[in-house]
Amino acid sequence: MKIYRHGDVLITPVDQVPVDARPRQGLVLAYGEITGHAHRIETDARAELFEAGTQLFLRVLGSPARVVHEEHRVIELPPGNYRVWRQREFDPRQDLTVMD
Repeated sequence: MKIYRHGDVLITPVDQVPVDARPRQGLVLAYGEITGHAHRIETDARAELFEAGTQLFLRVLGSPARVVHEEHRVIELPPGNYRVWRQREFDPRQDLTVMD
């Protein structure tokens, strides 16, 4: 299994998008809280984004999709289904999301 990292976003292949997942508008995987930049799929015609509770899933259709962000190199995801994870920081007092 190949794992993809794009800044503070981790993208892992999954067999399928959960059946109870709901389509999500747009193709932003994560917003940067400090810079305002976003990890996003460059072309919306090649992918679909879904939410299942607090989990985020991505389906890449037909041809590779490009993940872009102003501060990171572009990566390509081959067609398939993925879970999108936001990197977390460890703090014993609270749960923290990494800020990009």
